[in-house]
Amino acid sequence: MEHITTPKVENVKLLDRYTHRKPANGTLYLTATHLIYVDASAEVRKETWILHHHIAAVEKLPLTPSGCPLLIRCKNFRVAHFVIGRERDCHEVYTSLLKLSQPVKPEELYAFSYNPKMPKDNREVGWKLIDVTVDYQRMGIPNDFWEITDANKDYEICSTYPRELVVPKAATRTMVLSSSKFRSRGRIPVLSYFYKENNAAICRCSQPLSGFSARCLEDEQLLQAIREANPGSPFMYVVDTRPKLNAMANRAAGKGYENVDHYDNIRFKFIGIENIHVMRSSLQKLLEVCETKSPSMSDFLTGLENSGWLRHIKAIMDAGVFLAKAVKDERASVLVHCSDGWDRTAQVCSLASLILDPFYRTLKGFMVLVEKEWIAMGYKFSHRCGYLEGDLREVSPVFTQFIDCTWQLMQQFPCAFEFNERLLLEVHDHIYSCQFGNFLGTCQKDREDLRIFEKTHSLWPFLQHKKQEFRNPLYKGFSVHGELRPSTLPFSFQFWCGMYNRFDKGMHPKQCVLDHLLGCISQKLELEDIADELENKLPPLDGPLPDELSILAKTVTVSTGCLKSPMLNTPQDYENEPSVLLANGTIAVEGNKPNQLNSKEGLLNPLDIPDGNSSSTNGSV
Repeated sequence: MEHITTPKVENVKLLDRYTHRKPANGTLYLTATHLIYVDASAEVRKETWILHHHIAAVEKLPLTPSGCPLLIRCKNFRVAHFVIGRERDCHEVYTSLLKLSQPVKPEELYAFSYNPKMPKDNREVGWKLIDVTVDYQRMGIPNDFWEITDANKDYEICSTYPRELVVPKAATRTMVLSSSKFRSRGRIPVLSYFYKENNAAICRCSQPLSGFSARCLEDEQLLQAIREANPGSPFMYVVDTRPKLNAMANRAAGKGYENVDHYDNIRFKFIGIENIHVMRSSLQKLLEVCETKSPSMSDFLTGLENSGWLRHIKAIMDAGVFLAKAVKDERASVLVHCSDGWDRTAQVCSLASLILDPFYRTLKGFMVLVEKEWIAMGYKFSHRCGYLEGDLREVSPVFTQFIDCTWQLMQQFPCAFEFNERLLLEVHDHIYSCQFGNFLGTCQKDREDLRIFEKTHSLWPFLQHKKQEFRNPLYKGFSVHGELRPSTLPFSFQFWCGMYNRFDKGMHPKQCVLDHLLGCISQKLELEDIADELENKLPPLDGPLPDELSILAKTVTVSTGCLKSPMLNTPQDYENEPSVLLANGTIAVEGNKPNQLNSKEGLLNPLDIPDGNSSSTNGSV
């Protein structure tokens, strides 16, 4: 609160760049965690909440006759354009937001003050909801070839890896320790995903410190152990996700990539995904296109192409598809790395897992995937998302690209995912919100040092509580979609308006298909609850229940295919007659064979009644 000099400003206008209506006029409030705008001109109270941590940039524009403009751009792609009457108020709000949006210390992040008023035990249970070890067990680990080891329990092998690692059983401690000294930042080859159908594995690591000639025998032996853990294949792939030119440049700095002459039976492949700086620039160009007020179709498409954003999405998807095909079709294990093994490597490994394994396409499975490949394996959320004041060159939309790739898969396979795009947007929001402790720091060791398990809450129970909202009405379960076979042709990729223009309500259709389907499902569940409640209120019947025939006898008569008023009869009316021919000779009820009529709950289904033109040898159904 010490950063807030003006907590309340009245007569603030909020502009909408996609409509020509009169700007909203209201009051702007600054709290310790949010900027809140209350529209006083609306008939119904309307509030706009912007979390300070979501703010990427604040820009104070030159004074105009109507006031002083303040432009706020957010990390979740909201753009808020305020006009404040007095320049002094605008300047004070501007300086406050600069300080509030980029704290200096981790303890100042929202997660450490967020308190959902739940018992301490609930918080502890929430942190245990997702267990990566259980997922390895689901894959069939440990087995004859792989084991879960606590060799990194004191973080002596790698400070950015978790305490427990999955390595080949044949790997000795000497191999592991020597390999950690040979790999950048000690990030040795470890298991990411095991395809138990054929024993092929996806492993991940960082680049070797090979320079132009250096080698490490123990690292070579470790890779051989990974290859031999898949006895069904005589070779393994080593995939460098960087462009070859970048990898060669790193060789001049003493790093680089594996020399195929030193490693037995490996096939080396470059993928060509650009670095974090190129991705940051690409997103900036994309957002400039999105913020253009009235672009022509030609300008929009040209801007989208020039940004290169979809080209980068395609490159990541190509890499994920290559890994999945290598594992599934070629039955070969794959080792993946980029420079330090936490940006492009995390994107590609998690995407390949999504393609191969339907479990990760469930709500629970997707949370496990993010926990395993991004959180546990040491992704630099704090740096890439710009949580704290620091070097802006470290900020990059790496995780945003993974979310976008997941959405692209959902567009190609709308029935293969248990969740809808709302889950992706919610996860993306909370990557930047700092409301939960899951993504703080850069690795598990950082989170332990920050004591996030004691002082903050986990995101996963929060998402589980809202699972009905994230449900995909078209989901068909595991049996329909096993491994996905996505197309990576250029026309298969779409611009995700729901992400990058999400808050521009003037652009969206008035009714979303997903909203309509979820609304229908919600209404159906409500009606079922009402029906159950009414059924419970019915008084018990005296004596035995009437048989099906007595109920069917009260059904409607049919004449020339049209329903008429029911003619009430009792079962006794049919006791001495083998059948009753209804009007126009279309339906007969056989008194001794009531079960021949296909009815539910004793009621004749009108869809089962033939029309008047139906032919029958005896005029009966």
